[in-house]
Amino acid sequence: MQFCPKCGLVCVTKREGGKTVLVCRKCGYRIEDCHPATITTEEPKEQDPKKEVVVIEEKTSLALPRTQERCSKCGNKEAVWWLKQMRAGDEPPTIFFRCTKCGHSWRKY
Repeated sequence: MQFCPKCGLVCVTKREGGKTVLVCRKCGYRIEDCHPATITTEEPKEQDPKKEVVVIEEKTSLALPRTQERCSKCGNKEAVWWLKQMRAGDEPPTIFFRCTKCGHSWRKY
């Protein structure tokens, strides 16, 4: 994208003969030495299944925030928590808890 040095408006491409020039629509300023951009894209390569990242669930609870919440299974008073949007965007998210002692999971709506 090229801007006009005189008025600051975006210059547009214009074909004249076999040549492409940039012209300002407002003041008529011309840029003769213009080379159109070439855009190339590459298809993403399929990943080798052996190189996939494996997430071990036991380790993920270490990174989650902790709160004081009583586990109904073992009575422990500490749990990790996370939010997940289960329904439509106008509904509140669901809060999930996991006991830090026994690993029992539950949710609150």
